[in-house]
Amino acid sequence: MVSPAPLHARRTPRRGFTLIELLVVIAIIAVLIALLLPAVQAAREAARRSQCTNNLKQLGLGLANYESTSGSYPGAYPATRLPALTVGGTWGSWGPLALLLPYIEQGSLYSAANFSLLNQGDTASYAGFTANTTVNHAKLSVYLCPSAPNFPGSLTNGTAPGNNYFASVGSSVLWRGDGTNKPNGVMFYQGPTISSRDVQDGTSNTIAFGEWRTGDNNNNILSVPQDVVEIGGTFLGGSADNVQINLPAGASGFQAWVSNCATLAKTAPHRSFIGQQWVTGMFGRSLGNILMAPNPPYPNCNNTTGNGDFDNNGMFGLSSNHSGGANVAFCDGSVHFLKSSTALQTMWALGSRAQGEVVSADGY
Repeated sequence: MVSPAPLHARRTPRRGFTLIELLVVIAIIAVLIALLLPAVQAAREAARRSQCTNNLKQLGLGLANYESTSGSYPGAYPATRLPALTVGGTWGSWGPLALLLPYIEQGSLYSAANFSLLNQGDTASYAGFTANTTVNHAKLSVYLCPSAPNFPGSLTNGTAPGNNYFASVGSSVLWRGDGTNKPNGVMFYQGPTISSRDVQDGTSNTIAFGEWRTGDNNNNILSVPQDVVEIGGTFLGGSADNVQINLPAGASGFQAWVSNCATLAKTAPHRSFIGQQWVTGMFGRSLGNILMAPNPPYPNCNNTTGNGDFDNNGMFGLSSNHSGGANVAFCDGSVHFLKSSTALQTMWALGSRAQGEVVSADGY
């Protein structure tokens, strides 16, 4: 009689994965990751864009509350220079984003500001800069689009806070409000106060705030459209400091000027610190204009030469890190996404407050 084989002898030997099977599994996982990654990235960008929209919504509502309380929209106003105590110019003036602080839940920061002094300047010359250091270096999430990188630079004695939003002076190259010709928007420098009753085109058809990309703080590399080319000279027969042009009235001259700027961009100096901070009331800091559709193939332009800053007229327009356009806030507090394909006539109509243009809802 034959004895049965031991139990351990009848066990089927274990079979592991072959190298080919392992490689197939790895390949399948890689394909799934490749398919899912764009969807994850798109979802993250959608969330960032939504937060950017919320930031502008908060600015729009803050603007409405400011106007209701003060009877006018905020502008950019001269500060006082020390020790002469005479009225100063754009450098060191306070901009709309600083004046709106109490209306965007930043009352304590507003209280820390000394509005009778300059907010920027050489510390050896302007005591106001030191007095307002807390405000100058405050980094506020409400002024930063999550899709944008942090500004890679600094201010005197501290990190640059960055700023992705500007108050619009309108579809106008002029930013000063003094004189007979004034910007056609709702916020500008040293001008008469503008209120909702002056927005004859309708608060739901007039841009109050726009979005822009911050510069990379590298003046050796031209980045379009956010970098600012210094083209110098006169502009349409006006002096560099008193250029007066509103669109569409000056459309032909403006188009020639933009083309000239693009040509000179190859050799002219440029500045890469747009959006460095939000406190000062000047172009490239807290003021911009609505001259072209978002993310144009042209750089921004400053009508000066050899000036280390942006206290001259020019184009400081819409751009963003979002695909296909940029966000804007209207005077009624609503926020819209303007496409990069929006017609120039539509852009100029949305930028101006009282030129009688009719804009269709599907025009942008």
